[in-house]
Amino acid sequence: MSGAKQLDLLVDAQNHLGEGVLWCERSRRVYWTDIVAQRLHCYCPDSGACKEWIMPDRLSCFAFTADENIFLLGLASRLAYFDLRTETVTDICAVEADLQMTRVNDGRCDRQGRFVFGTMDERLSKELTGSFYRLNHDLKLERLSLPKIAIANSICFSVDGSAMYFCDSIGKIIYRWDGYARGDTSQVTVFADLGSDRAAPDGATIDADGFLWSAQWGGARVVRYTPGGSIDRTLHLPVSQPSCVCIGGTQLNQLFVTTAQESLSVGMLIEEPLAGGLFHKLLNDVRGLPEVRFGGRI
Repeated sequence: MSGAKQLDLLVDAQNHLGEGVLWCERSRRVYWTDIVAQRLHCYCPDSGACKEWIMPDRLSCFAFTADENIFLLGLASRLAYFDLRTETVTDICAVEADLQMTRVNDGRCDRQGRFVFGTMDERLSKELTGSFYRLNHDLKLERLSLPKIAIANSICFSVDGSAMYFCDSIGKIIYRWDGYARGDTSQVTVFADLGSDRAAPDGATIDADGFLWSAQWGGARVVRYTPGGSIDRTLHLPVSQPSCVCIGGTQLNQLFVTTAQESLSVGMLIEEPLAGGLFHKLLNDVRGLPEVRFGGRI
């Protein structure tokens, strides 16, 4: 890993597979998941306090709802609601119950308050068995008319909600779907191509200026892309596997990045003692957007 390290450790979480980081502007807390450990994590910058909840299954992604104490969970095999106060899980629907080799992976609410997520193939072969879905306000699950993928990632939306960004991490290409709001898949174009780079695009978010921030697994970096898809800046981490990003904090000017220990050898973990931690950086010239909350009934 080369280059000056531009993000600092915030929480030494030692996550096996830290993911899905989101900032809640109401509770002033940052939440994220360790998928493999089946944990939902929380950190409060005001007090420095950390908390975690044990999930009934691997928690791959989640979203906020109108009630700040109730989350929409993307568990490995199903969607559910989770009440932070009572720790009660209420199932909504199964996901790909007929496909034992897949699980839910990346997900985020669109600008209309619907939960969009994708699945991934858990086998080593990583075949094109996954799909993208949307949980609508009526709690009906809809499969989006996008090609099958191996590892769904980079799900985020343009500021005006008309376009969706997504990728198949195996293919190392981030796509922009300009026809998202209309359901017109003829307008899917290549947004950013990592080509032969060793890094793969993972979680992503859009800032208030419409720039895309991409955590790049294996590259020890977060990249900010212009709305046209060119690289605006690159921020380096002291760990190789950043997995997801969000922009939060009380002024919406802090970058939060989850990282992972997954697949790192003992020797690599010695070289990366902070792997699995939550990192952050103050952004002087960038503002984020409040996370859209799921608008369906609870």
